[in-house]
Amino acid sequence: MANVCSYGRFTHAIVRGIPESFGKGVDSSVDEASTDLAKTQRQFGVLTGALRQKVGLQLIEIPADAELPESWRIEDVAVIQGDTALITRPWKQQRRSEVEAVRRVLTELNLTVVEMGVEEGGSGGATLEGSDVLFTGREFFVGISKHTNHRGAEVLADTFRDFAVSTVPVYGGCRLKNICSMGGPDTIIISNSEGARKTLRMMEQLTDHHYEVLTVPEEAAANCIYIRGPAKVDYLLHPTAEECPDSVNAFQKLPDYTLLPTACSEASKLGGSLSSFCLLINRKPHAY
Repeated sequence: MANVCSYGRFTHAIVRGIPESFGKGVDSSVDEASTDLAKTQRQFGVLTGALRQKVGLQLIEIPADAELPESWRIEDVAVIQGDTALITRPWKQQRRSEVEAVRRVLTELNLTVVEMGVEEGGSGGATLEGSDVLFTGREFFVGISKHTNHRGAEVLADTFRDFAVSTVPVYGGCRLKNICSMGGPDTIIISNSEGARKTLRMMEQLTDHHYEVLTVPEEAAANCIYIRGPAKVDYLLHPTAEECPDSVNAFQKLPDYTLLPTACSEASKLGGSLSSFCLLINRKPHAY
């Protein structure tokens, strides 16, 4: 029987600044001139402001590093649940040094840090990125994609043994959380694309729990950040109406939520999404 935790309760958010090298040499299919650095930094500022001022999280910002053009995508380099943080192994070799600064912060927060490659038996050939990991509060779903393989999922299962871990193919989008995210303790937000629906059917076959499903017509709208705030306020950071006009009505179906439209257009050009920008942590008062 898998454990169940209080999903969505967080005290800290770790983010990493937008480097001057944002968008450079990241993806040959993306024209570097199409990304707007100043706009990206403004959007990042709105996101971090919402997390700190509206939701009330303690924000920890790691300085930008121009030598690491994808380091803003901090979600990829760790998977955190409870007091344990698994430092992942990104698919791209050049991204693996991104973990160093993140590891230091996690250690300072007194988390138990587990390293891929250090665990018993090693993890040769394993790749795992946090944007392929969906934690529901009851179980983990790991998307098998270009960025994450079965061995990486096995390492995650070995690390978080109190929870069931299921692997699902990513049929739509390049990462699992490009096509789905959590919209509450028992609600999955998912894109209406054919590939996303196939992935959802697989998830439903693998779980013994019934999740409510909120389907959004635009893929970019499928990635949101849900946080259960103080006084039991439900916050949902989601793409703006300008970016996803057809999904506005879907978000308004969530009863009694505080909706926080948050732009992410520039990161989306590089395959990023709202959750890419942060690691969320729930620390007990005595831990910091």
